[in-house]
Amino acid sequence: MLVDSHCHLDFPQLQGEEDMILANMARNGVSHALCIAVSVEGLPGVLAWAERHPNIFATVGVHPDHREGEEPDVERLLGLASHPRVVGIGETGLDYFRETGDLEWQRQRFRTHIRAARRCGKPLVVHTRDAARDTLRIMAEEGAAEVGGVMHCFTESMEVAEAAMAMNFLISFSGIVTFRNATAIREVARHVPLDRLLVETDSPYLAPVPHRGKVNQPAFVLHVAQEIARLRDLDAAAVARATTENFFRLFRILDR
Repeated sequence: MLVDSHCHLDFPQLQGEEDMILANMARNGVSHALCIAVSVEGLPGVLAWAERHPNIFATVGVHPDHREGEEPDVERLLGLASHPRVVGIGETGLDYFRETGDLEWQRQRFRTHIRAARRCGKPLVVHTRDAARDTLRIMAEEGAAEVGGVMHCFTESMEVAEAAMAMNFLISFSGIVTFRNATAIREVARHVPLDRLLVETDSPYLAPVPHRGKVNQPAFVLHVAQEIARLRDLDAAAVARATTENFFRLFRILDR
């Protein structure tokens, strides 16, 4: 059994493919998936997936590079997070790759999400790109360790991973770990403790080898788990078992 800990099933690339997505998940032994929100406006589509399917969960948040639409405050996020299918806050964080100039608005948004997570007791889903130092600093300043969370689609150094793990965060690897030029990321994947690992697709993006270049889907998380097992000289079932247990523990999901 595997869990795709981060996907965007509501995105246009996957529209009209619901039956195929679910059938392929079952075929590849992917029992559950977490559908991640990137805006308030897109949240109904995320929640619809979780409401229709007991094996799909949802999060609430605004992506760090999402400029248009509602900018929720803490109280608004708390209201949205009260939905019974919402298990986390995010996707949130910092992205200095896509955005330039004065990015204080990103940092304030990140702080707002952390404060909401602490208030509702739900873990954070953190995106960081070219912003690791500020991401870790804000996590520490805002007490993110109180609820923990996951550093999604991890592409940073082992030093960053260790700092995040010290704040009760898990490290999630995507299809990037299967890419030929991802030597540094594979090295981190070898050394993150097994009880701190998650796997994800970030569907519809970043399809792993042997599907690279295609539209990604939760079923393909199998290839991520298999590559991590190969890197660590483990049986794939051991990686599947550990990452699944880690997911349910992190997101405090008791009834599977």
